[in-house]
Amino acid sequence: MAAVLAVFLLYTAVAGHSTPTLTPSQLANHSGQLAVVGVVVAPLHGDSHSAAGLRFGLKNIDGKSGVIPVVYRGENPPPLFKVGRNVVVSGSYAQGRLAGNNVVTKCPSKYTATKTA
Repeated sequence: MAAVLAVFLLYTAVAGHSTPTLTPSQLANHSGQLAVVGVVVAPLHGDSHSAAGLRFGLKNIDGKSGVIPVVYRGENPPPLFKVGRNVVVSGSYAQGRLAGNNVVTKCPSKYTATKTA
């Protein structure tokens, strides 16, 4: 959980704006520009450079939420982007769908405890 919070803080510091950062379960009654933190869920289909965009779902990291649909258009997603990865997607949320324009992933090896002999 601390690692996820660190990702939130890093993302908001880099973005430089006061964009709200929410989880999928917190999106009710929200709309407009925001960032959503969650786990990528299948199916992944499409292309971020096409008119239809790259489509996938996001759910809470703890698994206690429904899946929100995401349509991401923009640069290629980061190399570590895949199903099961924790990400922060920023964009515009309306009518139950997130139109993403930026994706940030976290590298799991940086947050894994080192083994002691």
